[in-house]
Amino acid sequence: MALFSSLSDKFNHIFSKLTKRGRLTELEIKEAMREVRIALLEADVNYMVAKDFVNQVSAKAVGDEVLKSLTPSQQVIKIVRDELTNLMSSNNQKLSVASNPPTIIMMCGLQGAGKTTMCAKLGAYLKKSGKKPLLVACDIYRPAAINQLQVVGKQANVEVFEKGTQNPVKTAKQAIEHAKKQGLDTVIIDTAGRLHINEELMDELKNIKKEVSPTEILLVVDAMTGQDAVTVADSFNKDLDISGVILTKLDGDTRGGAALSIKAITGKPIKFTGVGEKIGDIEPFYPDRIASRILGMGDVLSLIEKAQEAVSEEQAKEMERKFKENSFTFDDYLQQIDSLKKMGNIKDILGMIPGLGGKVKNLDIDERQMLVNKAIIQSMTPQERRNPEIIKASRRQRIAKGSGTSIQQVNQLLKQFEQSKELMKQMKSGKFKKFF
Repeated sequence: MALFSSLSDKFNHIFSKLTKRGRLTELEIKEAMREVRIALLEADVNYMVAKDFVNQVSAKAVGDEVLKSLTPSQQVIKIVRDELTNLMSSNNQKLSVASNPPTIIMMCGLQGAGKTTMCAKLGAYLKKSGKKPLLVACDIYRPAAINQLQVVGKQANVEVFEKGTQNPVKTAKQAIEHAKKQGLDTVIIDTAGRLHINEELMDELKNIKKEVSPTEILLVVDAMTGQDAVTVADSFNKDLDISGVILTKLDGDTRGGAALSIKAITGKPIKFTGVGEKIGDIEPFYPDRIASRILGMGDVLSLIEKAQEAVSEEQAKEMERKFKENSFTFDDYLQQIDSLKKMGNIKDILGMIPGLGGKVKNLDIDERQMLVNKAIIQSMTPQERRNPEIIKASRRQRIAKGSGTSIQQVNQLLKQFEQSKELMKQMKSGKFKKFF
């Protein structure tokens, strides 16, 4: 996750020095904790949150159990991971569900945080989870807000309920009745925002809350605003008693302070994060996984989930069979490219693999090459994809012209493909066994 890359680098640097020292002294741990505190402050973590975090880690890290253990540095890292998880964790991380449907989710936030788009993302996420959501347009002030919700609602394939610029409270109540009649189990209300917090905004939100009794009040804040996001969350929480936060633009070039401070300041959890611009770019917030990513430990569970979304069990078994039989074709290669693209940014994927977290940023990965390879393969005939050995000079020239590439690029892909097949053949014959 791009958000934590800078903090992760600093933490890895701090703890790499500890692992080189073997046994640790209390002074060495305190020096490391001082560096941790500086790293947190530079990541825009709230001053008091950073101070309390370091104090809690220090209190546990300087005990005899750690100092006299055989692997004190690993013990310290585990304590930091546990405390990072606690810093962001809550026992109400998941969305609440109403005992009598529909579940009513009231979305609020300032203009520019991405609230309307996040309504559609949440709708798409819930629909994928088996729910029947309804989006409700209650922002009657921002120009084109209703139209925007209709557009993103269509992208998410979720129905949008709107009654123009009539009173938002009335619209919300009518939407709930509509949901009951249509058998829709979740109502997501897109409320109005402002450029800044004011009494008029809060009064309207309080009125909606009073009249519809929402199951969840979720505040959408922009992660890129850093401590401003924490201040906004604190203000909304004091007026509305929010149930949780959704952080948008978590894929942006931010330092991470908001994600690490919000729960400590407001007492309310981050429930979801926006990690891209597409409708499907929404993820539940898992504090333990985030803590592992920050410390360069990877995130295997998220990696597995992404792989399961991109490739069905049947596809995985079929691909395994083809690898074993060495019957892999360019059609399979094309399928792999599409599956990899579904999983997201390659560097982010590699960063989820334990041990690779801090090293990924130095890798030179040109994702455009995948698109080039895809264009070349799509310029081949079905017969050529199944039997690439028939692709001689004239065919290579035609494929290069059809894909807008050069003959050299076509040759390079064919060579890579043959090398892959040879590697599979050697692995099947057991030539690599001596290396394992």
